[in-house]
Amino acid sequence: MEINLKTERLNIRLISELDIENVYNLQCLEETAKFNTAGIPQNIYETSVSVEKWISDNSQENIKRYTFVVELIEENKFIGLIGLNLGKEHYRNAEVWFQYHFNFWNKGYATESLKKIIDFGFENLNLHRIEAGCAIENIGSITVLEKVGMLREAHTRKLLPLKSGWSDNYGYAILSTDERK
Repeated sequence: MEINLKTERLNIRLISELDIENVYNLQCLEETAKFNTAGIPQNIYETSVSVEKWISDNSQENIKRYTFVVELIEENKFIGLIGLNLGKEHYRNAEVWFQYHFNFWNKGYATESLKKIIDFGFENLNLHRIEAGCAIENIGSITVLEKVGMLREAHTRKLLPLKSGWSDNYGYAILSTDERK
């Protein structure tokens, strides 16, 4: 399946084997790993196993887990990952997640790509609800989620196993009927 989403500055495409090294380099960064529950990969093989699983998920006839690479169009440069994991079909819901290289933080790329993924979820996949969660200390992600119109609905205690210890989690969501920003 070929899914290619574009924004003014970004190309958002399904992940491929060619992305393994970029994903490994991204996930080895302390800044990226700080709020990543999976932690830092031990080696590139560990990353390749994850990427192969994402590729397999993306190639299913009835995709339940989409994993995308986010690239700058102008420079054809990898800057991060964004994913959409569908819930039970009856509920028409999904959870979104993202990771970006810290060199590309605070430039609007996460917000721009998340808006596009939300549009894809509601318009192409006919979803009713899209959720996201993040550590309560993750100010960058909180800002992105709120900028796209997601509302904070929950505060869950000690949910996320981070390198720094158990972290509380904020739960966010947006409905297909909500105003998108």
